[in-house]
Order: sequence, then structure tokens, then C-alpha cells
Amino acid sequence: MRVAEPGRPEEAAPGLLEACRRGDREAFRELFLLYRERVYTTALFLTRRSSAAADITQQVFLKLLTHIGTFRGESRFGTWLVQIAVNAARDEARRSRRFVPAAEDFSEIPSPESRPDDRLAEGEQKRLLWRAIDALPFRLRAPVVLRYLEDRSYDEIAEALGCSKGTVASRLHRAHAILASRLGTPGGKG
Repeated sequence: MRVAEPGRPEEAAPGLLEACRRGDREAFRELFLLYRERVYTTALFLTRRSSAAADITQQVFLKLLTHIGTFRGESRFGTWLVQIAVNAARDEARRSRRFVPAAEDFSEIPSPESRPDDRLAEGEQKRLLWRAIDALPFRLRAPVVLRYLEDRSYDEIAEALGCSKGTVASRLHRAHAILASRLGTPGGKG
């Protein structure tokens, strides 16, 4: 048996998926435990709201429970789940446009070795970056999140978003240009 990469669960064994299709609750529980963190993290990075990420995670696993039979094995199971999470996050983004989002700060805690002034600057840079990413349209934000925060390959991103690798590259290029412009980094207009 292969050991899972850090931060990435091992792909579900075909026997586990088949047991889920037969209605085995313990098999479903194992799938949930194996993938819940990946689904939640993807949803959190896309929505930036823990309450929305929790709702999306619940939606994904409810859909898994009721639609496990639609998984044909043409892609990796984890990629299929990420695709469901991305679609749910897209729907959430459409719904939430009507509301003012609650402020939640998910910037990482600075390293203890850094000086207080460095930590303040680092925290402000992260906030600015997140604001710029959050301001991207969903179709540009999703590939950025999947590529740089979830460390997905172009193939996985294309599959999760239902587009070609060329479209992924194009969207990432546009997102980079917008972020560079907004953040005033080299290559941008700021």
C-alpha cells in the first residue's frame, strides 16, 4: 500500500467505493474521514468563510451519499469530490453576491522567529493578497486557489472546473495580471 502524500489523502480503494454503492455505512464513514479535510479546505479557500465551507462540506458528502453510483471511475475519486466542492462553492458565491460577507481573517500565524515589525508587515501583505484574490471573479479565483493553495495540477484543475488545460492556463494568466496590477507588483500597473 502506498503512503499518502502529506496533506493529500490516499485515493479510495475501489472496494471502499463499491461498499459505499451497496449502502455500507462504515465504508461511507471511512470515505468521509479520508476526504472531509480536503473538501472543507477547498471550500474554505474558495469562499473564505468557515460557515460556508462547513455547509459546502455537508452538501458534498450528502451528494456523495445519494450519488455515489454516478462516479464512473473516469477520473480520480478525490478529483471528482473536489469538482463537486468547486461547483457548490460557485453556487454559494452566486447566492452570497446578494449579501455583505461577514469578515473572517484566515491569514496564517506568522513564524515565531520573525520580529514584531516583520510580522505586522507580513500579516498586512497577506491581507492585501487575500483581498485581491477574493475580489477576483469566481472563474479566475477557483484556478488560483486550486493551483497555489491546493497544489493541484493543471489536469486536475481542468477536470474539477470542467474546462481544458488551455483554459486553466489562460485563467491563471489573467488572474496573475489582475493580481499584479492590484498589488502593484512587477509586471503590474501599480
